[in-house]
Amino acid sequence: MPRSTKIVATLGPASSDEETLGRLIAAGVDVVRLNFSHGSAADHIARARMVRSIAAAHNRAVAILADLQGPKIRVGKFAEGRVTLEKGATFILDADCELGHAETVGIDYKELPHDVKVGDVLLLDDGKIVLAVDRVQGNRVFTTVRVGGVLSNNKGINKQGGGLTAPPLTTKDIEDINTSVMLGADYLAVSFPKSGADMYMARELMRARGGKSLLIAKIERAEAIPALEEILKASDGIMVARGDLAVEVGDAAVPALQKHMIRMAREMNKLTITATQMMESMIASPIPTRAEVSDVANAVLDGTDAVMLSAESASGKYPVEAVEAMHRICVEADRGMDADVRLDQEFMNRVFTRADQAIAMAALFTAHHLKVKAIVALTQSGSTALWMSRLNSGVPIYALTPEEGTYSKLALFRDTRVFLMAQESHDRERVLADAQAFLLAQGVVAKGDLIVLTIGEPIGKAGGTNTLKIVRVGES
Repeated sequence: MPRSTKIVATLGPASSDEETLGRLIAAGVDVVRLNFSHGSAADHIARARMVRSIAAAHNRAVAILADLQGPKIRVGKFAEGRVTLEKGATFILDADCELGHAETVGIDYKELPHDVKVGDVLLLDDGKIVLAVDRVQGNRVFTTVRVGGVLSNNKGINKQGGGLTAPPLTTKDIEDINTSVMLGADYLAVSFPKSGADMYMARELMRARGGKSLLIAKIERAEAIPALEEILKASDGIMVARGDLAVEVGDAAVPALQKHMIRMAREMNKLTITATQMMESMIASPIPTRAEVSDVANAVLDGTDAVMLSAESASGKYPVEAVEAMHRICVEADRGMDADVRLDQEFMNRVFTRADQAIAMAALFTAHHLKVKAIVALTQSGSTALWMSRLNSGVPIYALTPEEGTYSKLALFRDTRVFLMAQESHDRERVLADAQAFLLAQGVVAKGDLIVLTIGEPIGKAGGTNTLKIVRVGES
């Protein structure tokens, strides 16, 4: 059974050599994430070239996701690398401190003293350390340790409930957008957006440099939740980034928010990636915990397009095993999904303003009721396949495209298998016949199978899907 839900794997020291990357792609990775918080531009460009080369050797569509670092809201460094904070102790966050010790530490985010007030709660190192703000004096924030522990260099700072004013795009991010264009990233992830305007700015900067990446908004700030609809409108998809989000809104709020975000994104024809700590124990263990298995499966059942590995594949001991485990879980969870009960209602009640969107929905409706073997979208831009993949008809979608840029982007779409197929004719019937012959050669359909095909005329026009045809393979 083909896997419907896609797998994103972060590259890092454990997975950047050619042999391991080949094993990851063979194990089922659909998207590789280049984390711009680490490494140089040259590192990322070299990794992207390696991904393209190995994916081509495996005859696989593999997308590249460039993930911007965003603002560094972190503590600075300590003279001895770390300190132990005791509950009840006074601890100072000082924007002017260069090297910290047991009573104080510097901060990369120099605006912090202006963003907090007495009574605010600051959460450090993903919430492991909790500080209550007692007073602000100049560039120093005086706090009392509510929950202590070991605090080491460069750990993150969050404000409970949100409210930090750091802009989503830093000088480094703007430079990294240029790098993402140079390496031909299929997707560009923007960290910490708070509004649709943040995403529009990122898109304009990327396009000004000639980039064509699809934009993913990482939802990890409390302020992003009430602005979710406008952020989705300005983006091509979202990442449910459960780490920083859980620290700001509370961990108990995240599961319901995850379901809400995925549902809204699917309704708005946007993509979703569910991320953070999905297989965390596999950084050091060859098998996942039962809770992690349930977490991944639950994201699949929510309808996410993809589930993501972070440190598990970037720096863990078992990167390939983590992908293999995630693949098994996704396949079983996919098997348990029923056809979407909204299909008939969506088809009857929605108003379409575009012919290609209407054709996509008609293909789903037809496939669901005729119980066809496959839906085949001949697509230039990938839009028809995207709309089809927003609802689960129970029928696999095969996207055939002559465009290499579209080919790799489609690797993220759930329920969609993508093939690069040369287009040698501008005659519709010839192209449809070529598509059937291609799918027969790939072994994904057999003679006599009933399939639904969509295509646009004139042939080769992006966004021009306007025809649906029901055919029995091998019959004229």
